[in-house]
Order: sequence, then C-alpha cells, then structure tokens
Amino acid sequence: MDNGDIKNKLITTATRLFAECGLHGVSVRELSKAAGVSISMISYHFDGKERLYSSVLVEQFSCFDHIDVIKKSVCEPLDKLEDYIRWSIRRYREKPYLLKFYTSELTNPTHYFAQIVQPAIEHVILVLIEIIEEGIRKKQLRSELNPEDTALALVGMVNYYFLSTLATQGLVNHSPQRDEDLTKHYMDIFTKGISATSGNKPY
Repeated sequence: MDNGDIKNKLITTATRLFAECGLHGVSVRELSKAAGVSISMISYHFDGKERLYSSVLVEQFSCFDHIDVIKKSVCEPLDKLEDYIRWSIRRYREKPYLLKFYTSELTNPTHYFAQIVQPAIEHVILVLIEIIEEGIRKKQLRSELNPEDTALALVGMVNYYFLSTLATQGLVNHSPQRDEDLTKHYMDIFTKGISATSGNKPY
C-alpha cells in the first residue's frame, strides 16, 4: 500500500473501532493490527491515536456542512425543513457510524467535542432556527412557536428514529426503501400535528 492507501485504511479501520469502543477503549496496537499496518504509521500520518480520533471525527461530521446547501436553496421554509429531514435520514444511511460518535460525544465528550462536534451541531441548529423564523415571518408556521424548541424537536424526531433502531426493530419498519415515505410522514406530523380536531384546543 502507498501512503495514501495506508492513511485511508487507518481512517476506515479507526472509524469502526472508535465507534465500537470509544477513544480510550482501543489501543494503538489494536488499531495498527486491525488495519494491517505498523504502529509507526499511526504516528507518521496522524501523530498518534488521539489525532487519528480527531481526524475520524472531522471526517464523520464534515457532512453537517450540507446544512448550508439547504439554507441557501431558493425555496420556501417548509421545503427547506423537508429537505433537512430527507438529508438527515440520508446521512445516517451513508455514515452508519455517525450516530455512535454523535451520541458518545454528547453523553461522554472527549476534549475534541468543543473543537469539532459542538460547532457542527450548533451550526445545524442555528440554521434550522433561521429557517423556522423565516417560516413564522412568512406565516407558514404559527407565530407563537419558539424557534429554538421547534428546531430541537425536529432534530430529535429524526435522530431518535435511528437511535432506537435496535430497540424498535420488531415494532418499526426501518427499511431504507421506506425513507421517502418516512420523510413525508415526519413532515406531515411536524406541520399538522397529530390531533384529529382543528383549531386551538386546550390540552
């Protein structure tokens, strides 16, 4: 393998092992053995295990930049929110380890959380808040909505679908073939609610 192949092999192998065991749950020796390269290659390409972990985080969370594409798209706020749901589902399909890094860094953050993970998540939330505020101004969304709470509710709805996969596999159809229907259904729930009655009713 040339240097480029070795570096890619280390990233791929480390992504799997760090996702399964965490930063402190896997040794440099285990990483090199699993990748089929010498230990010195980790130091050569990444200056050690921790820098390798940070490179994995950067690679995993780089997909969050797509929120800027959604933000800049020339479409209505509701269409942007639907695009967000569709993209969120797609990113978890395309990056099966992403949710493990996402949840582990939120619940047991490493010192790379503030540097890599938090800015990526915060940026997505801020863009969603902007989109929701635009929807309120255009009277596409209710004026009494709290944009911050609404953004977090949308993010949580999609994330929990994948977070709960193991626990709900006997209850919920998690097939990728259902993703577009899921997008439409979540958008329907998000915009119309679940009440069968119309108008404002007391809880």
